[in-house]
Amino acid sequence: MSTWTSKLIAALLLTGLAACQPVAGLAELSNLNLVAASRTSVKVLDGAVKVSAPKGYCPDPETLHSEDDSAVVLLGRCYSDSKVAAALLSVTVGQAGTAQGSLEPELAAFFASNAGRATLSPRGRAKDIKILSALSSKGVFLLQVRDRDALPYWRAMTGIAGRMVSVRANGPDLSPVDGRKLVEATVAALRRANGKT
Repeated sequence: MSTWTSKLIAALLLTGLAACQPVAGLAELSNLNLVAASRTSVKVLDGAVKVSAPKGYCPDPETLHSEDDSAVVLLGRCYSDSKVAAALLSVTVGQAGTAQGSLEPELAAFFASNAGRATLSPRGRAKDIKILSALSSKGVFLLQVRDRDALPYWRAMTGIAGRMVSVRANGPDLSPVDGRKLVEATVAALRRANGKT
C-alpha cells in the first residue's frame, strides 16, 4: 500500500468514520429545523473547505467538530415541514493531502478488508458490516453499507481541495435509491462550492 494511501486511511480513522455512525434519535434529528434556510453552507478548517448542502438541507454550525486538521459537520432539513426527505447527512473532511491521484481502486480494496469494514462499525467490528455495493462514478467512490444494528445507508467519498471528503446519508424512511441520490447531490453541492465540477 502506498504512503499516501496509508495517510488517507489514517485520516479517515482520525476524522472518525465510525464517529459519524447513526446518532440516537435519528428520526428526531433528521426532522429538526436546524438553521435558517439562508444558511446553506459553512466554512471549515479556517476556510480550507466550504461545506455546502443540497437544496432543502442546511449545515448545523453547532455540530461542527474539528481537530488534527480534519472536521465533521452534520446537515439536516432546513425546516421540519420541508418536502425533502427526512435525513441526517454527515460530512467528514480529511487532512490536507489525503486526496491524491485515483482513489477508487485503493478505497475499494481497503473497504473490502477487515480493517476497512471495522472503520465503518461504531463498535470497530468488521463482522458487523456488510458492503452491499461499491462503485465509482465521475471521481466519486460510493459504498452501500449494512451495519448489523442499523438500516443500510450510502456513503460517498471524493477529493476536494486536496482533502478526502466523506458524505453519509441516514434517514428513517430513506430508500436505498433516495439515499444514493442524496449523497451524490451533497457531493455535487460540495464540488460547486469549492470550485470543482
